Amino acid sequence: MHTLVIVVHPGLEEGSRVNRRLVKQLRESEQVTIHELYANYPDGKIDVEREQELLLGHKRVIFQFPLWWYSAPPLLKHWFDEVLTFGWAYGPGGDRLHGQEWMVAVTAGSPAESYGPEGYNRYSLEEMTRPYEATANLVGANWLPLFGVCNAMQVSEEELGLAACQYMEQALSITARGR
Repeated sequence: MHTLVIVVHPGLEEGSRVNRRLVKQLRESEQVTIHELYANYPDGKIDVEREQELLLGHKRVIFQFPLWWYSAPPLLKHWFDEVLTFGWAYGPGGDRLHGQEWMVAVTAGSPAESYGPEGYNRYSLEEMTRPYEATANLVGANWLPLFGVCNAMQVSEEELGLAACQYMEQALSITARGR
């Protein structure tokens, strides 16, 4: 199965040790296509036809981004607005993405224990990424379990290497949850 990883980080090369390392790990697989939105669309003008073709060429899609203020960087929202069109991705005749597998991979600056009802963020990463699961449901994609790396600013190189290997394994071998 070929996997499309849509990486959404405006400073991937110079400002994100964790996301950069996760991408580096995935580049080792011939089954993965890495697609960096900010590198491809620095002006924010999305080539909708190109993006739809990329989606159709892959069975699995992963959206990888840092969690900023409990959401993704703004270009991902813009991408969803532009690419997932009525009559193509959803609505009457909008069945082009039915049966795909979708997943989110997030990095977060706070420690893992801060995510959940007892933590200072009060919500889990799964709860914070629920809109992406709802979008997958709308377009008929099967939702896969989230991958997350917490404490991104302090994670050691050893921990990061282990996380990158786990990400590769999850990205390539996981099976979808029932819808």
